[in-house]
Amino acid sequence: MSTTFFLVRHAIKVRAIGDVSITPKGILQAQSTAQSFCNLPITTIVTSPLRRAKETAECIALKTKSAISEDSRLRERANWGDLPEQTFDEFVTMWERCTRDPDFIPPVGDSAKQAGARLSSLLLEMAKKHPHESNIVIVTHGGLITDFLVNTFTENQLNVWHPNFVAVQSDLVRECSITKLIYESGNYKLDVFASVEHLKS
Repeated sequence: MSTTFFLVRHAIKVRAIGDVSITPKGILQAQSTAQSFCNLPITTIVTSPLRRAKETAECIALKTKSAISEDSRLRERANWGDLPEQTFDEFVTMWERCTRDPDFIPPVGDSAKQAGARLSSLLLEMAKKHPHESNIVIVTHGGLITDFLVNTFTENQLNVWHPNFVAVQSDLVRECSITKLIYESGNYKLDVFASVEHLKS
């Protein structure tokens, strides 16, 4: 009696300020990711409202013939361009401070702890809403995935997947990687972390 969540980071995005699209290479990534879900009965897909996530989710929905919805709780902790006139270097400095101090609330966006909590609230809601044994695809952002994991699992549990997980978390979740979570009786099991095996074929 469990629910399986597949946390997918969006595909490679255009390197520019604001709400940007995925690149041509990103489209190919998203299509490969979609193919990896074809043999699973996908219950539903939920995506961040940002374009890079929506475009990735649309590729998966098209291939798996699944329903897709948006939820603002899946947006990134902060997005470059949300704070007027913020340079990229200033954004990175802000981001890194949030990562080091999960309670720090930046001038725009959420703290890492707040971001992790909103993903947690969505997952719990989806687990209650859908039947047991559902397979739910969540298309979101790398920072949000690690914010959730760091707030949900102990450091020792996370270090099984990568030494010094917390310290290097910002580098661990590649574009279109898949993290598989199994939720059962109020507990999460981290079954697969940031796999990109489906992108190697």
